[in-house]
Amino acid sequence: MTTALPRPAPEAQAFRAPAPSVRFARAEDAGRLVALSGPFVRAGALRERPLSLYAAHAGDFLVAESPGGRLDGCVGLTVYPAGPVPGGAPTGVLYNFCVAERRQGCGVGSVLLSAALALARSRSLGALFTATTGDGRLFERYGFGPAVPSTAPRSWAESLDPRRGARVLARAV
Repeated sequence: MTTALPRPAPEAQAFRAPAPSVRFARAEDAGRLVALSGPFVRAGALRERPLSLYAAHAGDFLVAESPGGRLDGCVGLTVYPAGPVPGGAPTGVLYNFCVAERRQGCGVGSVLLSAALALARSRSLGALFTATTGDGRLFERYGFGPAVPSTAPRSWAESLDPRRGARVLARAV
């Protein structure tokens, strides 16, 4: 599930903060990924995931890290094999996309989404999907639009909880 909490009032220091670097998460980042995702889980914007999942799938995550070593945001990218269409490309799903409240509105989400799109291109994915309970404006700025869940990887689409009211978005890579 992908979303964003309401943005806090901008603080002058937040705008002067250097841009974060983006790297792949490591298993030892699992606790920090749980902590970063926690406010979004409590708000109902993200699914709760156990520490063990973050540790086992750390390689799926890109993290935005401040020069001081704090995690400012993360996004997971799972790759699904090509569908039944001959010559079809693999498909990706972005999930657990979140930015720390202190860094929302500072471009961290854009940095992460740009990095995820570059990674998707490097892996020759045909399309990217995501689901959001938020407004989806960031995704729309990057070319995502409404999608029918049946066009997404089946196992992912079937895992969506309809009670959450998430919108499925997609874009060609």
